[in-house]
Amino acid sequence: MSSPPSVETRGLAKQFGKQRAVDGIDLAVPSGSVYGFLGPNGSGKTTTIRMLLGLITPSAGEAALLGEPMPTGAARALPRVGALIEGPAFQPYLTGEHNLRRLDACDPTADPATRQGRVDAALDRVGLSNARNKKFRQYSLGMKQRLGIAAALLQPRELLVFDEPTNGLDPQGTREVRTLIRELAADGATVLLSSHLLAEIEQVATHVGIMSRGRLLAQGPLDEVLGQGGRVVRVTTGQPDQAGRVLASLGVGGVVVAPDRCGVSGALDGVAPEAVAPALVGAGVPFTGLEVTRAALEEFFVELTGAGFDVVG
Repeated sequence: MSSPPSVETRGLAKQFGKQRAVDGIDLAVPSGSVYGFLGPNGSGKTTTIRMLLGLITPSAGEAALLGEPMPTGAARALPRVGALIEGPAFQPYLTGEHNLRRLDACDPTADPATRQGRVDAALDRVGLSNARNKKFRQYSLGMKQRLGIAAALLQPRELLVFDEPTNGLDPQGTREVRTLIRELAADGATVLLSSHLLAEIEQVATHVGIMSRGRLLAQGPLDEVLGQGGRVVRVTTGQPDQAGRVLASLGVGGVVVAPDRCGVSGALDGVAPEAVAPALVGAGVPFTGLEVTRAALEEFFVELTGAGFDVVG
């Protein structure tokens, strides 16, 4: 029997005055998954997460974390959850280490005798051991994000909720967070990862949910969701115009010649991939490469919403 979802909502909605920030979504985050929660700024991602964690009250619908209804079951669920929501907030004149010690002291389940070991391990895991004695106000934005992640890792967690965890990180830091997320999932945690950095999500997520204007447009295993976007065929050839005509005759849609005129591509739209090579050969069109790929996550988002994706912030 499969495990129940770590996060589940039914008709979850939030109204701010006349604005419908979240519009009746049914979220399902499978246990043990890395769930990429995607959408441009203003799509409702952070509002949804705040409702999940009991930080704001839904206008309608219901939510559950680790099988506990929220917010009534918060006392049972939240000790099993680690979270980094929006920007991390710490005491600016305390060091990174002392901030974590204070947070750990607020946890009634934490043994004071082993506090230092937990703080040391959390700092080491996010690469802040050498900055442990530096005051938080002197941290860079990326270091602040790392400390926020460290705070979520002070105790073993069944569910980790990260809202834009790579905000402010350089490419090396982003790769390290990506590796950390994979390790946490391998250790058995469920990770709900909110972001608008699609290329990063595509490298770590097992499942995705895409929001836009408060609505959940698609969700499910990453491969299945991207499969809804169809497949693309690309042919490398010195005769792109002739190859394009062959593809169009097969029913390949949106056929375009590459700007460098070294090939041609189009959407298969139900055309069997194995039919392409014989048709090119039969028409006497030479080619040196033929590739069939699924749509990339960003391409699928544009196709799904008809709008560009805010990848800057």
